[in-house]
Amino acid sequence: MVTATVGEQQVKIGPTQLLINNEWVNSASNRRFETINPTTGEVICDVAEADALDVDKAVQAARNAFTTGEWRKMSASERGELLYKLADLIEQNIDELARLESLDNGKPLHDSHGDLNLVIACYRYYAGWADKVQGKTIPINGPYFCYTRHEPVGVVGQIIPWNFPLLMQAWKLAPALATGNTVILKTAEQTPLSALRVGELIIEAGFPPGVVNILSGYGPTAGAAIAYHMDIDKVAFTGSTEVGHLVMEAAAKSNLKRVTLELGGKSPNIVFADADMDQAIEDAHNALFFNQGQCCCAGSRLFVEEKCYDEFVAKSVARAQQRVVGDPFDPETEQGPQVDKEQFDKVMSYIESGMREGAKMLYGGHQVGNRGFFIQPTVFADVRDDMKISQEEIFGPVMSIIKFKDIDEVIQRANTTMYGLAAAVWTNDITKAHTIANNLRAGTVWINCYDVFDAAAPFGGFKQSGIGRELGEYGLQQYTEIKTVTIKL
Repeated sequence: MVTATVGEQQVKIGPTQLLINNEWVNSASNRRFETINPTTGEVICDVAEADALDVDKAVQAARNAFTTGEWRKMSASERGELLYKLADLIEQNIDELARLESLDNGKPLHDSHGDLNLVIACYRYYAGWADKVQGKTIPINGPYFCYTRHEPVGVVGQIIPWNFPLLMQAWKLAPALATGNTVILKTAEQTPLSALRVGELIIEAGFPPGVVNILSGYGPTAGAAIAYHMDIDKVAFTGSTEVGHLVMEAAAKSNLKRVTLELGGKSPNIVFADADMDQAIEDAHNALFFNQGQCCCAGSRLFVEEKCYDEFVAKSVARAQQRVVGDPFDPETEQGPQVDKEQFDKVMSYIESGMREGAKMLYGGHQVGNRGFFIQPTVFADVRDDMKISQEEIFGPVMSIIKFKDIDEVIQRANTTMYGLAAAVWTNDITKAHTIANNLRAGTVWINCYDVFDAAAPFGGFKQSGIGRELGEYGLQQYTEIKTVTIKL
């Protein structure tokens, strides 16, 4: 097994080929591309680059597995046992996987461990569901017995992002496999390594050939081939709203494949003066800066009531100044680098935009160090709703603090966006909390907390933040077709 040197430490690198039909193969073109360590800007290794021909091969393997293979004959409880075994294998290799994730993505090692705990819980949650997906008997009129069956959609294409590679792989694979589908999963080109390593564990767990196929490649080639493919029954995509439009268009122009989309966000995080201020400041800090700000549900529009605005701003700046930015493998590090140079440049352009449009930058705004893609935690105050940093998804460590007067005003302003992924409210007034929760157009609303995730709780967006839900029992519905059967008695 290949290793990479990180400081004085060695990180194991798993497979770098494509996983098709339980075999590690080169791409049809034999092309490969480099994956970069965002901490140093140096090449880690190169991996196989899939394109349309490789997608065709993977789809054929998945179709065979779905229609005639061992997977088709396997009972629901047996599928659950395989998912439990995969969860156990991931748990046994948790340190190795966490280090690989931090190497390829740049997130602090303790965050990678936190992700992996959620990964394991997700596979186990859906393993438990595998033999509990049930239809209904329906008392229709006449001498008939009517019932429904929930059957797998079929061959599913799944395209995952780079910000949570292992977690998004689990969110996609677990419900699809629990319900009996077969999968072609495309990794993000920035972060292919950990997903490919899980491919080895999938084989070790005993999943039959063709059930899970993992391709590394680029969106415009491999991703587009999945979205347009005439023999893929469903596509699930997590990423930007811009690309979500393209995926949905491709699904419509091809075979009207089923679509679920988890897209961008510009989530309002609303703080009232009657909140526990110290807790609100700390959690608002984490809601924005967690994962280097590269989080679709980041609390990126921070609305603060004017009664406590000055105090909140001052303490938020002080907290940002204390944030430790550095080596992801250092246990003291809170924030690593942005995932790549493109993302680094994008975030820096938003910082320049904020200053140009008149927001007050009270801290940050600069690169940290002279290599890698590190950005200081940045805090803007006096941000207006019409500013670019208040309208567009930055996906980086840039906090925008916005003043508001009362509850009616903040509800209206919070909803004035094309997004609707998540939101939060901080208050000790339970009536005020429920009023906010009931009136915000968002798929998730946290009250006096943020970024609380559980495999049992559904996640997804309103408006242009997506279609469908992931996680929970609701996540199973996205991977089944409902068949009605009626028998004359």
